Amino acid sequence: MDRTILHLDLDTFFVSVERKHDSRLNNRPVLVGGTGDRGVVAACSYETRPFGVHSGMSMKMARMLCPEATIIRGEAGIYSKESKLVSEIIADTVPVFEKASIDEFYADLSGMDKFFGTYQLATNLRERIKRESGLPISCGLSTSKVVSKVATGEAKPDNHKKIDAGTEKSFLAPMHVQKIPMVGDKTNKILYDMGVKYVKTIQEMPVEMMGEILGKNGILLWNRANGLDNSPIIPFHERKSISNERTFGKDTGDVKRMREMLRAMGENLAYQLRNGNKLTSCISVKIRYSDFNTVSKQVKIPYTSADHTLIPQIERLFDLLHNRRMMVRLVGVNFSDLVSGSHQINMFDDSEEKLNLYQAMDYIRNRYGTDKRGNAILSWGTTIGIPNISSMGNPFNGDPPIIPAHRNA
Repeated sequence: MDRTILHLDLDTFFVSVERKHDSRLNNRPVLVGGTGDRGVVAACSYETRPFGVHSGMSMKMARMLCPEATIIRGEAGIYSKESKLVSEIIADTVPVFEKASIDEFYADLSGMDKFFGTYQLATNLRERIKRESGLPISCGLSTSKVVSKVATGEAKPDNHKKIDAGTEKSFLAPMHVQKIPMVGDKTNKILYDMGVKYVKTIQEMPVEMMGEILGKNGILLWNRANGLDNSPIIPFHERKSISNERTFGKDTGDVKRMREMLRAMGENLAYQLRNGNKLTSCISVKIRYSDFNTVSKQVKIPYTSADHTLIPQIERLFDLLHNRRMMVRLVGVNFSDLVSGSHQINMFDDSEEKLNLYQAMDYIRNRYGTDKRGNAILSWGTTIGIPNISSMGNPFNGDPPIIPAHRNA
């Protein structure tokens, strides 16, 4: 039995959500992302594309290319809510699905053609999402995740495309190699230097040659170019780490400010651990200097989720790491080696007062949540004017990480 994989992608998701809540933005060039010069374009409307604007571009460059665009900072909480609505519609319709990102989904419809026409089911699902969410969405249907994703890209905007079994290779052949997921700028340059621009050329090459040039990735690329992909639907994403990082609006040498930023990050990540019944045993801190040189340090500790254990370690790592007389562009914190469990009381460092304080603060956070910008109502970072440290949602609910529309300090 041929697999039948559906790929769904919400078109220019952040922009579409903003237009849903403000119809004045319809048919106008819109950019969503960080509003400062250090900001990055998280999403751009199709009206900005002829100017050369694309996602991931610096906001400063995007403003120069398309000065008439409306720039919106964005609200991570609103995007998360809209994404959850779409997830619930999909879950109500298909037996197994994977949420690959905040705006991208896969569903396995294999075998359902015995009871429904899978193409009809896919188009009905797409229409239902549009009707109930008010958001444009495109989809692709084929025998694999890779081909369905490429088909969705060809269907955009706000359309659908089906690739019949046995036609995958001919469908991919005339496309540029960068249409295949996993081909970034570095791989594209290697292929371009070999004279390879189109997928058809890869299809005609021996798989052994691709392996010699790009190793295991070369063999994977050859398979994908030939429409061969058996990667499974992953309904649950197990988080192996959680992290937070921020880019300063201007490079800074203010050590006190950097330490406050890292402490606020550590506080929020520790809350996430406790809320998800998780512990960490590995802490790492990252610094990126103004010359883009990036350094990091990590330390192993006994498993914990307590602020009074984690934050001093973060500050110690920063003091060891920050050893250059140069302005700093970015700081970040990462907790890894996560396991399930509750904080184990340390008879020397812990006290009943500390444990009761954590329980009270977590209770208030869980009850009252965050404001519309995603800032914790009860947060040390918020009290000293550090915004956007709080992360939206539960990072351990099986969904992939939610990428906010802006990540600047």
